[in-house]
Amino acid sequence: MTDEPTSLEEAIFYFANPDNCLNYLVSRRWPNGVVCPVCGSMALTFVPSRRVWQCKTRHPRYQFSVKVGTVFEESPIALDKWLIAIWMVANSKSPVSSYEVRRVLHITQKSAWFMLHRIRLALLAESQEERAAGDGGEAGEPDASKRQFRTGRQRIGVSMES
Repeated sequence: MTDEPTSLEEAIFYFANPDNCLNYLVSRRWPNGVVCPVCGSMALTFVPSRRVWQCKTRHPRYQFSVKVGTVFEESPIALDKWLIAIWMVANSKSPVSSYEVRRVLHITQKSAWFMLHRIRLALLAESQEERAAGDGGEAGEPDASKRQFRTGRQRIGVSMES
């Protein structure tokens, strides 16, 4: 993507369009084409009025959206707000508070906390997968699970792809 937002104002403007949100998520989640999350088939049709795909292989969950299997699943919060919150977390040098997300997105503080909680859990799971694969962390770095036990807090790092 060449026209990705570089500032918060650009992110708000870019993700205000539902088509941009959908295309952005599809390109990130399925870079080689959309795949059915149930059976893995690529024989799909897109229903633009509902923004869902239908798998030609009939099974109980043959219709799916881009939200299935992500932190967005079963959330009443719109994708534009989710993507702006993720952009804020990924591009901030200091931790983003739920009050800051509330102020920027014009949502309740409870919803902002819910979003940040899910985003941080996803980032934590991703960093643990990287450590298990041997890709993340440095030699001599303290184990995150021991740090959590000792201090009651977990540290979450965010990396940006260029």
